[in-house]
Amino acid sequence: MKKLCYICALLLLLTACEQGKSPASFSQSEPPTVSNQGQVASSSQMAPVEDVVDPNMVPIYGDSLKDGTYPITVDSSSSMFKIESCKLSVENGQMTAVMHMGGKGYLSVFMGTRAEASRDAEILFQEDEAGNHTFTIPVEALDMGIPCAAFSKNKEIWYDRTLVFRADSLPLEAFREGVYPTADSLELENGGYTVEVELSGGSGRASVQSPAVLRVEGGQAWATIVWGSSNYDYMRIGEKQFFPVQTEGNSTFELPVPVFDRKLTVFADTTAMSTPHEIEYALRFDSGTIQSAS
Repeated sequence: MKKLCYICALLLLLTACEQGKSPASFSQSEPPTVSNQGQVASSSQMAPVEDVVDPNMVPIYGDSLKDGTYPITVDSSSSMFKIESCKLSVENGQMTAVMHMGGKGYLSVFMGTRAEASRDAEILFQEDEAGNHTFTIPVEALDMGIPCAAFSKNKEIWYDRTLVFRADSLPLEAFREGVYPTADSLELENGGYTVEVELSGGSGRASVQSPAVLRVEGGQAWATIVWGSSNYDYMRIGEKQFFPVQTEGNSTFELPVPVFDRKLTVFADTTAMSTPHEIEYALRFDSGTIQSAS
């Protein structure tokens, strides 16, 4: 029996040496788990994780979208798993996405966590025209954190990623009627109102006045955006530019509000720097805060 124990101990020592570890290292570091595909990254092997899930987001499911294919922005919790571009396809309420990666570092993905990752359900890469890897995956919902494990080519390890397919990056025409409230669906009569507005984007230092003045005329809503400085000489929505409605005081613009409760991507040209340049922001007008100004 003693001889058998000695042999087992010797085999363990030889295995550790082949892997470049001392026997003591087994108890000093967190061992990676092994899935039926390969190893799973331990917490110490994970790069810093970015929280891409906004707790105020409301999931948008496929039945809220019209059938078609749309470019969409995808936020990733890891800078090591960057989606360069993505196309979202919608058919009969089901969504799939083709994610174009910036390289060839990952061989497969699994829709779930790294601990759940399985060869039986992995999604293998395909190559695009540039030779970079793409993955075609199902999308449960937009504006919701989706767990996605990615298998590293070099490390041969599964890594946890969280993906958010951003509804605000889709054209408004992609949504079915009634998904977002409008001045017409809210039955707002012609006149003046106020509405809470939330600004996001940029450096985080800019601000706008809230509540904002809201004007409704003929079923169309317009919001007066008053910035916290006088450093903006125009704003842009798509290709349409809007100029200040007054020359004194803080920069003030009147912008159309096509829908409420959805981030509206806008660009504002700042003159605060030596060279004027556009900064991307988002405005969200909360329909639940609309009040008559009279």
